[in-house]
Amino acid sequence: MKHIYTFLCLLLIGGVGQVGAFSDVDLEKLKSTNECKKCDFRGANLGGARLRATNLAEADLTGADLTGADFYRANLANADLTGGNLYKANLEVVNLTGANLAGANLIDIFMEDTNLQDANLTGADLTKAYLEATDLTGANLTMANLTGAFLEGTNLENTDLTDAVLTDAKLIWVKNLNKAILCRTTMPDRTVNNSGC
Repeated sequence: MKHIYTFLCLLLIGGVGQVGAFSDVDLEKLKSTNECKKCDFRGANLGGARLRATNLAEADLTGADLTGADFYRANLANADLTGGNLYKANLEVVNLTGANLAGANLIDIFMEDTNLQDANLTGADLTKAYLEATDLTGANLTMANLTGAFLEGTNLENTDLTDAVLTDAKLIWVKNLNKAILCRTTMPDRTVNNSGC
């Protein structure tokens, strides 16, 4: 709760973002309950915000600037982060089940024990992203860029990697790569895998 209070104080003095992107009701709800389900944060500047253990399920964060934001243990299930900037954000132990991260900037993002089951990451940029023990079961990574990404113990069962780029990615103890959809997928060694076309 202390982190949420600090975050809200920064918002109010203009140090973190645009207060105009939030309604007073949403701000009060987040401040008093540590959650804001289905809230509208479209285009908000939340760079550097500490949103640990918040419940933002089904929130609309379309185009939001979340650079360096800390979402440790947050619930973002079914949230819309389309086109969001999550550069160097912390998404450790975060629930992103069914979330929409299409076209999002996830460069240098940190994910450990993160749940991305059935998430949409179409066209997302995960360059140099760190994904350890992350569950991507059923996720759509069509045209995603995973150049230089680190995937250790990541579950890729039924993950769609059509037209994805994994050049120089580190795939260590990756689970179910043989069950992923690989079609025109550029592999770490720069070969193209069409086994799932």
